[in-house]
Amino acid sequence: MRISLGGGGTDLPSYYSEYGGFVLSAAINKYVYIYVNRPAADSLLRVKYSRYEQVSSVDEIQHDLVRPALKTLSIDGSLEIVSMADVPDGTGLGSSGSYLVALLTALYELKRERVPTQALAELAVHIEMDLAGHPVGKHDHYLASFGGITCLEIEPDGKVTVSPLRISATDCEELRGNTLLFFTGLQRSSREILQAQKDDMRRADPIVVDSLHRTRELGYRIKEVLEQGNLDKFGHMLDEHWQNKKRRSGKISDPQIDRWYALAREHGVLGGKLIGAGGGGFLMLYCPRPAKGAVRQVLVAEGLREMPFDFDFEGAKVLVNF
Repeated sequence: MRISLGGGGTDLPSYYSEYGGFVLSAAINKYVYIYVNRPAADSLLRVKYSRYEQVSSVDEIQHDLVRPALKTLSIDGSLEIVSMADVPDGTGLGSSGSYLVALLTALYELKRERVPTQALAELAVHIEMDLAGHPVGKHDHYLASFGGITCLEIEPDGKVTVSPLRISATDCEELRGNTLLFFTGLQRSSREILQAQKDDMRRADPIVVDSLHRTRELGYRIKEVLEQGNLDKFGHMLDEHWQNKKRRSGKISDPQIDRWYALAREHGVLGGKLIGAGGGGFLMLYCPRPAKGAVRQVLVAEGLREMPFDFDFEGAKVLVNF
């Protein structure tokens, strides 16, 4: 899964097809796991997730990512797919994109086929965006595929240039150590917020368009300050990013989330934001080392739960094939 550091929202086609987009994001060591098997006893298809499906043909599958993925790869009959995740869906860490990239990686392994990393990411984008019709952007699928702390430059025609953030090992470790993730306990579907952004872009809503222009600019500036090693400046810019993001919709935050964020700021946090589309999920905070104890104490007292993490630089991979 991933945490977006800057530019999130400009990876949706409603924006980048007009203006181009830029996203800086980091893959983390929280994963979606997919197990696939060819049962020998029958030719049924079984899909196990929060529901259990057992059907005779791909067209009968209700899961709206599994069905088009199997059809695209021409896989049918005698198949079992089981999924697990370190973090529940609806928490802003890009779980549906991670699920689809993991599923495709497993299915290609089942077919004994190799696919380039960027082709894997683009296929996942195509399936979720075009075939399933979800109002998503590109960056979840790319981060799940590539891993790392990664910059995505998106052209109006949809072409993506992928490059690693040029950050020193020392600054990378400080960035990880000073970035805190707290689960708000609020789960939501991002589709409503993202669909509203898509509709607002179609209407050329000036507030939303201006906010996304500002978001893209902040993404470039955050990349620059991180590569310069100015991490406190990054923290302050996260606050600027969050205040700008909230302009796009009243559903991105709420009084409770704003209260938690204000408490964190009062106790030493330089800046932060909700990860993902907003409305709940994880609150990411940048906090210099001396203040971390006080911030943890006040947020845990409010009922939030910290999730330790590290960066992941490998991307999607096969763990075992037997």
